[in-house]
Amino acid sequence: MINRSSGILMHITSLPSPYGIGSLGREACEFVDFLEAAGQKFWQVLPITMAGYGDSPYQSLSTFAGNPLFIDLKLLEEEGLLTEQDLEGIDFGNNEEKVDYNKVFANKLPLLKKTFLKGKEKYKEEIEDFRQNHREWIEDYGLYMALKFHFDLKPWYQWEEGIKLRKSDAVNKYKEKLEKEINYWIFLQFLFYRQWGALKEYANKKKIKIIGDLPIYVAEDSADTWGNSEIFLLDTNKRPLKVAGCPPDAFSKTGQLWGNPLYRWEVLEKKNYDWWIKRIAGSRKLYDVIRIDHFRGLESFWAVPYGAKTAEAGVWMKGPGMKLFHVIKDQLGKVDFIAEDLGFLTPEVITLREESGYPGMKVLQFAFSPNEESIYLPHNHIRNCVVYTGTHDNDTVMGWIQKEPEANVAFAQKYLKLDEEEGCHWGFIRGVWSSVANLAIAPLQDFIGLGSGGRMNTPSTIGDNWRWRVRKETLTKGLAKKIYEITKLYSR
Repeated sequence: MINRSSGILMHITSLPSPYGIGSLGREACEFVDFLEAAGQKFWQVLPITMAGYGDSPYQSLSTFAGNPLFIDLKLLEEEGLLTEQDLEGIDFGNNEEKVDYNKVFANKLPLLKKTFLKGKEKYKEEIEDFRQNHREWIEDYGLYMALKFHFDLKPWYQWEEGIKLRKSDAVNKYKEKLEKEINYWIFLQFLFYRQWGALKEYANKKKIKIIGDLPIYVAEDSADTWGNSEIFLLDTNKRPLKVAGCPPDAFSKTGQLWGNPLYRWEVLEKKNYDWWIKRIAGSRKLYDVIRIDHFRGLESFWAVPYGAKTAEAGVWMKGPGMKLFHVIKDQLGKVDFIAEDLGFLTPEVITLREESGYPGMKVLQFAFSPNEESIYLPHNHIRNCVVYTGTHDNDTVMGWIQKEPEANVAFAQKYLKLDEEEGCHWGFIRGVWSSVANLAIAPLQDFIGLGSGGRMNTPSTIGDNWRWRVRKETLTKGLAKKIYEITKLYSR
């Protein structure tokens, strides 16, 4: 049970940095210092795994591997793995408020390649220990990444037949042929885990816990699907039979088509959910609390025929329910989860969440429909939940106010006593911080009062998502003091 407290949602990519994207070095520690000064107990991040299609952390190339683009270059320079000259004149993009993924990808990986040449001998024993401690996934991941670059970044299901199907002779051939590249990708994971571990330790020493995000699904093009194809709903040619999404609703007339492969839960059950156990065990080493994205999919999930253009033709299929959580508890003991239970909730989903005991989520932006009594209104909250102004998938509060129907905004203004002098975003934060919910969280963008330009993601779109960054000068002592005061006022 989480005690009454609060936190800030901001992804690693959004940290200020001179190298085009947020990283795990000094600026991350300075943000921890900001959280401490602001009286916060939690830092919530999005998946820290290597982003795939559309730069989305929810379409990761591995559910276990950290994003090498988060490795801090200055820390590597201090270790002697890079020189000051190595970092001069590199074009990581010139917009302090947006990540240019193409430039970061093109120019950071060659620098990391230089560190491998120096670091593979310097840290030889530590790397071997790392490989042993992560043997459940690291070798498959290293081979997958080496193959991906060998085949010009094509997805694994477009590789040559033998290695696509993981035939032993092909696997052995490429392990030998790409040994250096495999070792390089494993070395990057060694660096990432070392830097992440140091950051988490720094946060924990300041009594700040990290909430990590675990997407329920993995990407079709991932080391997970390629290496464990038997647990996914694939045909004999390793292509999906059905894919993930959600049905049509008030927000989307044709539903949302995510395209992730679905699990063969009956196969996983026979294996005592071993892959999921490894996944949760790995996440627990990285985070203090784990948010399970799309929790409702563990009760029933929307299965859409592969190749469909929209999610309308899907059907509901049963998930593992409490059987999975019983096995997790038996094998791993108590794990602190947050159940992302947004969307279409049936009595069965509510029963699963209540039986699990995990706190669900309330989003204040969803509360203000003047024609119905919403469960998201603060007077309907319960203690065992986490309340947000909005999530990474929502517009910012100020963007919401500008775009939401007039009647909904009027209801919010009346309910929260919003006024321009205080700032409407602070009125929303007050509404969340004053809730009886044990944990209150707001994205950093809402504390700053940004409009839609600060939005992190617009679901079902590609092109301008996951790019927002905060300017260093925005994280002032004055802002921290204001957050601290509202936190103290509401005993968080």
